[in-house]
Amino acid sequence: MRAIRKIERSIPNLKQRKKVAAYARVSMESEQMHHSLSAQVGYYSSLIQKNPDWEYAGVYADYGISGTGMKKRQEFLRMLEDAEAGKIDIILTKSIQPFARNTVDLLRTVRHLKELGIEV
Repeated sequence: MRAIRKIERSIPNLKQRKKVAAYARVSMESEQMHHSLSAQVGYYSSLIQKNPDWEYAGVYADYGISGTGMKKRQEFLRMLEDAEAGKIDIILTKSIQPFARNTVDLLRTVRHLKELGIEV
């Protein structure tokens, strides 16, 4: 009598790539500020795409919009919606200041992202 040996299908342990996005904002509309924003967008796009552990989730950028209020910052709001939808794991930014000038808004936003498991 022959023995039958069952071979279990093994699933390789693939490392899950983090979905990484970036946020940039300049508050003044000028040639110099436009160049600064373009440079930031290019830098973040390249940085994210060069990292093999990261999946590019986009760069969100608001131009010529003050950080004192959140309602007019369409790209920032779109980024938050995408974060809530699970499309982002990590958000890169030059400094935390572009998120908000108002300390309460800043803390509320960062805490909300942290509750969602998103690193800033």
